[in-house]
Amino acid sequence: MSDNIKYIFVTGGVTSSLGKGIISASLAKLLQSRGYRVTIQKLDPYINIDPGTLNPYEHGECFVTEDGAETDLDLGHYERFLNVPTSQANNVTTGRIYQSVIEKERRGEYLGKTVQIIPHITDEIKRCIQILGSKSDFDFVITEIGGTVGDIESLPYIEAVRQLKWEKEEDCIVIHLTLIPYLAAAGELKTKPTQHSVKTLLENGVQPDILVCRTEHELSPQIRNKIAKFCNVTPNAVIQSIDASTIYDVPVLMLEEKLDEVVLEKLNVKSKKKPDLKKWMDFLGRYKNPKGRVTIALIGKYVELKDSYKSIAEAFIHAGAANEVAVEIRWIHSEELTPKNAMEKLQGVDGVLVAPGFGSRGMDGKLEAIRYARESKIPFFGICLGMQMAVVEFARNVLGFADAHSTEMKEYTQHPVISLMAEQKTVMNKGGTMRLGSYPCRLSKGSKAAEAYGNVEMIEERHRHRFEFNNEYKAQFEKAGMNCTGINPDSGLVEIVELTNHPYFVAAQFHPEYKSTVMNPHPLFVAFVKATKKYHAQHAPALRMEQAD
Repeated sequence: MSDNIKYIFVTGGVTSSLGKGIISASLAKLLQSRGYRVTIQKLDPYINIDPGTLNPYEHGECFVTEDGAETDLDLGHYERFLNVPTSQANNVTTGRIYQSVIEKERRGEYLGKTVQIIPHITDEIKRCIQILGSKSDFDFVITEIGGTVGDIESLPYIEAVRQLKWEKEEDCIVIHLTLIPYLAAAGELKTKPTQHSVKTLLENGVQPDILVCRTEHELSPQIRNKIAKFCNVTPNAVIQSIDASTIYDVPVLMLEEKLDEVVLEKLNVKSKKKPDLKKWMDFLGRYKNPKGRVTIALIGKYVELKDSYKSIAEAFIHAGAANEVAVEIRWIHSEELTPKNAMEKLQGVDGVLVAPGFGSRGMDGKLEAIRYARESKIPFFGICLGMQMAVVEFARNVLGFADAHSTEMKEYTQHPVISLMAEQKTVMNKGGTMRLGSYPCRLSKGSKAAEAYGNVEMIEERHRHRFEFNNEYKAQFEKAGMNCTGINPDSGLVEIVELTNHPYFVAAQFHPEYKSTVMNPHPLFVAFVKATKKYHAQHAPALRMEQAD
């Protein structure tokens, strides 16, 4: 454990969605590139225990960690930037805080005292903030506080930060992210929202050390000095965060703004070395200068809110850069796909991905997309429910089981090719009760999956599901050409299926997108994009000739 852990808090004001998570991840990346050990955690003010039971329309994607925690999607950014796994301790919600305090009260740990926000709730928040540093060997713990300053639900977190700044004065700083809006009618950038945001933070007893200002236009020295004087920070601590074309530009922009230098200066830390972003810049170069382009249809039922599939979209960026192609995602709502329009909507795509999800809504559209990809020999990739639907489609249209189904959608189907896992049959509560986190998988030699992973025998991947391939049908599937090429060695659970008579048709029960990072693009995404690249090279000339005719 580090003798002197430094704590960096990132708060937000004026409006939500300013990018606290990206700023936190970018700062962490810069500190990591200097040789420091860094982790990031997210404090979420909502009262849910975790986002596992939240509708994706409410909160976007639910990200799953190695140890099986259902967490905020910002943890995905942390992992993608740092290439370091997160855990349950990296995401804390108000629900978990109150649950822990109430359980302690029921056990009598407060010795009959009246349980209050201060000190009991704030003490629990401080414990959660410091638990990462106390159990691991980190130099910096960056804590992002969800919501905006002034929100009622955020007040206990801000109070906990105030207390920690007082208790660990030399080891804590606060970075406040605000908005500098541009009024087109006046032709001016306005600093007043930032001033009011800092004033609100000051009313809660917290003086920010650094201001990161989101803006569409360059901040002049005059504006920076004005903000510094009104907000009690040094001029070099007013950091510009101008809109970027990609989130992966932000660490570079923050390096140019010297955010990491200012942080180290405020914490009285002497830098070990200069930032080394060579590999990061290599990735950016491949990403921004592709040698080709492929179009992949993403079939899902939450496509109106693209954050519902955030990790998949980012995994395509990583895999695209690895293959030196730009991946253009064609977002297709599964409810809009029918046998009559499938050819039209999927015309010209180089690959089809059927996304994860729950429930029957949009199922028919997913089945139609899979049928089209299978019959047209278009590269296909299915994830979780996408894999299960591939099994159902094959059972219906190849094996001839017209009523084949998943018992999730039809409990008493005659052919339950996808059924509830045995361990799930006695589960009543919904939250945190699925098969979650990392499990092993043995790959079949000579399979496309094994080839993608570099011909290793065993892998480990993250899961989030209740239903599984019904092994009673395994022999029939394999005889007809759908091979089970990935098997859990302990439970016999089918993890991966592939088609033998198809250029590239792979589907996985697990979620490979959770493990894809900038430095380590996920092998299955890389292999899938490679297959789409090959398909495009073979079919694009013919398509151009057809269009010319």
